[in-house]
Amino acid sequence: MSQRRQRDEERPIRFGTSGWRGILGDDFTFDRVRAAVAAIGDELARDRRGVRVLVGHDRRFLGERFAALAAAILAGRGLRPIVVRGAVPTPAFARAVRARRAVAGLLFTASHNPPEYQGLKLFDSYGASAPSDATRAVERRAAAWLRAARAAPCAPIGRSVEIVTDYLASLLRELDRDRIRRAGLRVVYDAMHGAGAGVLDRALRRSGAEVEVLRGAPDPGFGGEAPDPLPERLAALRRSVRAQVGPAIGIATDGDADRFAIVDSDGRVLSEMESAALLLDHLATTGRVRRGVALSSATGGLVERVARAHGLDVSFHPLGFKHLSRALRLGIADFAGEESGGFALAPFAFDKDGILAGCFMAELRATTLRPLRQRLRALERALGASASGRSAIAADPRSLGALEKLHEAPPGRVAGCAVREVVCCDGVRLGLDDGFVMLRASGTEPLVRVYAEAPDAPTLARRLRAGARLLQRGGRSMDLVTTGGYARR
Repeated sequence: MSQRRQRDEERPIRFGTSGWRGILGDDFTFDRVRAAVAAIGDELARDRRGVRVLVGHDRRFLGERFAALAAAILAGRGLRPIVVRGAVPTPAFARAVRARRAVAGLLFTASHNPPEYQGLKLFDSYGASAPSDATRAVERRAAAWLRAARAAPCAPIGRSVEIVTDYLASLLRELDRDRIRRAGLRVVYDAMHGAGAGVLDRALRRSGAEVEVLRGAPDPGFGGEAPDPLPERLAALRRSVRAQVGPAIGIATDGDADRFAIVDSDGRVLSEMESAALLLDHLATTGRVRRGVALSSATGGLVERVARAHGLDVSFHPLGFKHLSRALRLGIADFAGEESGGFALAPFAFDKDGILAGCFMAELRATTLRPLRQRLRALERALGASASGRSAIAADPRSLGALEKLHEAPPGRVAGCAVREVVCCDGVRLGLDDGFVMLRASGTEPLVRVYAEAPDAPTLARRLRAGARLLQRGGRSMDLVTTGGYARR
């Protein structure tokens, strides 16, 4: 057995909370992609030969070649692959899966991961991330393909299709374009060299806004950093927004545009919880949210309080947007939000959509004609203030071992506060009187994440540090990697 083949067998293909991701040339190789796609094809073709499967890619390196290979393999298994023309954002692709009545979609993207990563997202017929039972079946079949080291049969594929035009038309129907046009809104959009460029900015220009685009050119290296819209990576966006005259807002999306971040007119980056609370309040006020709200278990309490204030039912779900997508499909909710900048509004979409979220936030800014911070203060005065954020440390034997021990023996106190509740179904969530600390291994990156909520920003910072220390106990100190915004007051 070759060393490469043995190594592939020892490192099985794993689909995390949002697909399979790995470093190009190491975990994510052409041989391993062949195995993964052949496994997906086997699952789809069991009793549904000839059905449509959408295949696409974003701006990442080798995306077009991987998509062409996947389409040929699916065609070789008797399926009808539909290849999307050019690089596209995940929200447009996910919506097209459902609009074109495909049974599944394969999109090559590593979302917000660093440039050296590539990935594969598998969508179900609803245009949402495939559920865990489906991806586990694919993993088992992929392992068999890796052991057999067989070449997956390929077949010619047909012409490609364009999907962005239909997506834009649908998105524009959701917006109050007259409101945006009358406000004379100025938008600065940081596409982070990702696939949202040419889509979000076109939507807002057609709505009458003046739009400046930063980092809109394709760059598979993403300027040398991960295309993740964290505050420390948005310095140019913050400067540009502060320089605007009149009503202004800054919007950023990640590499595949399924996540978003918002910069207020003073250059301040809103936390994910603040953006979600404002977005929910606006959509509920305008009658677009009626059924209910689905939130991840690490989402801050302000979003829940906004929902209750509008008389909306709230349900909490494990981390991973696919769990929220299921709530949308079942009609439990029509608004879904999570702790890392993910948002969806049914029935427009069942998967997260940073482009739609950014456009709605621009509409909100045009509606209020005031900085978003003023709207946020009004919510906090009425419903109570809180701060939430996230950080992470590297996943290694020490931190992963500490996380496992916390399942067995959680602490009685954290950051000086008594632990009132312990939930271990999705990492370890330590409930406090006025917030929480949650620790969980990432499903897409080699990190152990720390989430927290507190009454104010200083307490939040202490809780995030305390969470990191719980993962470091018994060993040397490790570097803290910031992966989320803090609510500053």
